[in-house]
Amino acid sequence: MSETSENPVSEASENPVPGDALAGRAEKLDAADALAAVRERFVLDDVVYLDGNSLGALPAHVPDRVADVVRRQWGELRIRSWDESGWWTAPERIGDRIAPLVGAAPGRIVVGDSTSVNVFKALVAAVRMARETGERGQGGEGAGRDEILVDATTFPTDGYIARSAARMTGCEVRPVAPAEVPGALSGRTAAVLLNHVDYRTGRLHDLPSLTAAVHAAGAYAVWDLCHSAGALPIGLDEHGVALAVGCTYKYLNGGPGSPAFLYVRQDLQERFDSPLPGWNSHAEPFGMRPEYEPAHGALRGRVGTPDILSLLALEASLEVWDGVPIEAVRAKSLALTDFFLECVAAYVPAGRVECVTPAEHDLRGSQIALRCPDAGPVMKRLIERGVVGDFRRPDVLRFGFTPLYVGFGDAERAARVLAEVLAEVPGEE
Repeated sequence: MSETSENPVSEASENPVPGDALAGRAEKLDAADALAAVRERFVLDDVVYLDGNSLGALPAHVPDRVADVVRRQWGELRIRSWDESGWWTAPERIGDRIAPLVGAAPGRIVVGDSTSVNVFKALVAAVRMARETGERGQGGEGAGRDEILVDATTFPTDGYIARSAARMTGCEVRPVAPAEVPGALSGRTAAVLLNHVDYRTGRLHDLPSLTAAVHAAGAYAVWDLCHSAGALPIGLDEHGVALAVGCTYKYLNGGPGSPAFLYVRQDLQERFDSPLPGWNSHAEPFGMRPEYEPAHGALRGRVGTPDILSLLALEASLEVWDGVPIEAVRAKSLALTDFFLECVAAYVPAGRVECVTPAEHDLRGSQIALRCPDAGPVMKRLIERGVVGDFRRPDVLRFGFTPLYVGFGDAERAARVLAEVLAEVPGEE
C-alpha cells in the first residue's frame, strides 16, 4: 500500500462543499466534543495553533506551580527540598505519570536528559544485550551481531546518534525503510531504531508487527515515540517493546526543552547496561564508592543530577491529562484530521496542494502534511494571519492537531485561511 494510496484532497475537491456548511458542521462538532472542556486548561488566544507537534501549549496552572518551585522549594527550603519536596524521586514518579499514556505499567519509565541522550543509552544498551544472549527466537546467541538498522526516513539526530553508538560498539549502520525492516533483518542485526510516526509526513508505522519481527530475529527494537506519545495509544507493554524513548514537549505539553523519557521492558531492566553510568543511577548514590554498581529497575536509566525546574514543570503539565483517556484523544485526532482534509478539499483549488499523510486511519499519526511548492512563503503568511503550523524543507506544510486544545472550528478556519493565502501566493507553473 503506497503512502498516498488515497488523496482525499484531490478527490473531494471535484465536488466542493459550501464554506457556510462546513463552518456550521464545525460548530456542531465542537458542541458535541467530549474533550472540548479540556481546552480551558491551557493558555490560548485567538490564534489557531497547529504546531503542537513541535511545542505544546502552556497548561494554565503551570506558571504558579513553577513559581512555587522557585520561590518556596528552592528559595526557602533549599537543599531540604530533595527530600521534603520529593525532588529526588521526581524522575521515576513522573515516569509513572507518563506510563498510562504510552501503555506501560509503573516502574518502567524514567524521565530525564534529552531525547538524543536517551536514544544513545537505549541503542548502546540494545547492542550490548543482543550480544550478551540475544532475544529468544531464531537468532540464538548474539556474539556476532555487528549491525544497527536505522529508519531511513528518521529525524536527522537519530541517525547521528546511531552512527555514534555504532562507532562505540563496533557496529555498522544500515538505513532501511520501516516497511523493509523484516526483510533486512539477519543474524548480524543487534538493534533497530524506528520512529513510530514519521516527523515529515505523519505516517504511523506498525509498531506491533515490526517489534515482533525484530525480536524474533534476536535483535532489539528501540522506538522513538516523539510524535506519538500523548497523541495515540501505543501499548508498550502489550506489544513487548524492549526499549523506547520519547520527548515531552510536543503532545505532552511539558514546555520547551522539557526532559525526555526512557522505557525499559521489565524483564530487561536488570540487563540494561547504560553507556552513561552516572552517580544518579548507582545502587548507592551517596556511598561515593569508586566502583559502579547499577541500581535496580528503570533507575538504571538515570545519569546525573535531575533537571528539577523542567521536571517539575512537566509534572504539573501532565495534570491536564486527569480524566482524559488516550483512546478519546485518538478518536478526536482522527476526526479532526479527516475534517481538516475535507475542508482543504472544499476550499483549495484542485492540484494546488498534495496530501502526503496517509488517508488510512491505521497509517496516520496526529498531523497532516501537505506538499506545496512554495511552502515557506505560504506558512509565513499563514502565521501572520493567525494560523500557526510549520514547514519542512523543501516543500511540506505541517499541521499538528493536539486534540486536548484544538477544535473543529480551528480546523475549518485553518483550511479557509490556507485557501486565501494560496490564492495570493503564485504556485509553480
